[in-house]
Amino acid sequence: MKSPFDLSGKSAVVTGASTGIGRAVTLALASAGADILLVDHSKKEDTAKEVQALGRKAAVIAVDLDNMESVRKVADKAMVEFGKIDILVNNAGIIRRNPIVDFTEKDWDDVMAVNAKAVFFLAQAAARDMIKRKSGKIINIASLLSFQGGILVPSYAASKGAVAQVTKAMANELAQHGINVNAIAPGYIETNNTKSLREDPVRFKAILDRIPAARWGKPEDLQGAVVFLASSASDYVNGHVLAVDGGWLAR
Repeated sequence: MKSPFDLSGKSAVVTGASTGIGRAVTLALASAGADILLVDHSKKEDTAKEVQALGRKAAVIAVDLDNMESVRKVADKAMVEFGKIDILVNNAGIIRRNPIVDFTEKDWDDVMAVNAKAVFFLAQAAARDMIKRKSGKIINIASLLSFQGGILVPSYAASKGAVAQVTKAMANELAQHGINVNAIAPGYIETNNTKSLREDPVRFKAILDRIPAARWGKPEDLQGAVVFLASSASDYVNGHVLAVDGGWLAR
């Protein structure tokens, strides 16, 4: 019997695909059988070569996901390379840290453009193709700050709140077309975005002390969740935000 987690013959688009969570997600999907379009702000081939080493097709596109032209380029590239979009993982994101009283309009707009606007319009583009085939999986990368307010990151918190809500809104409309829209909310993961927190001994200890698993997460901790949500194993899961956080939200 075919495994419900088998992604053979599927094509996936992963944004922010070459480092951190994006790289881990990309390799997990490829290991399960999917071909991948890797999207990043600069052209990086290392992760694509790892995908190819797994026997899968890999294509790379370099764009800054802060404008609609880039969103269209990604969707067009996927169709040229694979002829369809079976799976979209909206992972790319940026963060700006500053006290609320010093936060600039540019820092607000830059984060919202990549973390919220691009997420919606890439999902919209993918959904238009998926509706034709009555099948598809859209996975948005949310955050603990989809549930909490955070410190020094007002635009990031706002954007990840938007990710959680747009995930639910899209699921409500697209489930009838056989499309599953869900999100993963990573906990504190060892990535470039959290480098400053890990280098701050006071913040690092305060965060670690609250995690029931007694460790920070690694990008690989997201791999099982993304394969589940990308596969037929999750066909009756809609509009869910799955926390992969070592128990942080339960504390």
